Amino acid sequence: MIMDMRTPRANSDTRPYYVATGDEEKIFKAAFRQGLSILLKGPTGCGKTRFVEAMAHDLGRPLITVSCHDDLTTADLVGRYLLNGNQTQWVDGPLTRAVREGAICYLDEIVEARQDTTVVLHPLADHRRQLPLERLGVTLEAAPGFCLVVSYNPGYQSVLKDLKDSTRQRMVALEFGFPSPQVEEGIVATEAGIAPAQAEKLVRLGQAIRRLENGGLREVASTRVLIAAGRLVAEGLTLTQAARAAVAGPLSDDARVSDGLNKMIDVYLGG
Repeated sequence: MIMDMRTPRANSDTRPYYVATGDEEKIFKAAFRQGLSILLKGPTGCGKTRFVEAMAHDLGRPLITVSCHDDLTTADLVGRYLLNGNQTQWVDGPLTRAVREGAICYLDEIVEARQDTTVVLHPLADHRRQLPLERLGVTLEAAPGFCLVVSYNPGYQSVLKDLKDSTRQRMVALEFGFPSPQVEEGIVATEAGIAPAQAEKLVRLGQAIRRLENGGLREVASTRVLIAAGRLVAEGLTLTQAARAAVAGPLSDDARVSDGLNKMIDVYLGG
């Protein structure tokens, strides 16, 4: 079982770089103050995780992030007994830690977890703000400052992998998309440390890929892959080399699709 648990940069003096594109920051902070759970919906690599990191920083709360997957169990989230010498000892899972500490718990790609696992979130996500620990025979009250945040990509999930209505109706939803070209250029230039003109070319390429219809791609070029390409450029690679490695390569293994992407790279980045 692989779990990504990051305790934030919330105590850092430097705010994670995030540029608001609407009223998402205002809504998140209002929901946090009211003890409401939050659902983030949007495509892969559009900035959902960075947004949560920025909000944790602004609100001064620790952040615990869990990357959800098919094998994620309730015990992985809540905790379990483990052997310690000749005795067993209870060890809190990341969700329980967040409830006890008053942290923001971010469950990334929540629909990848089994539905019987996500049911444990229901008493936490509504007005009760409680976490039953059946193995211990206790029910924890969420500490002040606790906030449950979940995310998923509606366009990527199948009908068999969707968030239950009983779960989503307990949450405030925020819709995310890719930023405008001007904003995205600033993000790529800042995050990758490259010139604005170089960032502009990478963003133009990304925009063109996103406009493709039935291009054989499961995912389009995200802001994340454009930043990765920019970082390669910062290391001395040409725009073309960087885009082939960081954009075309990750997007498809199909030779025909990859060839088409490489031709687009030649057109938009200069051959």
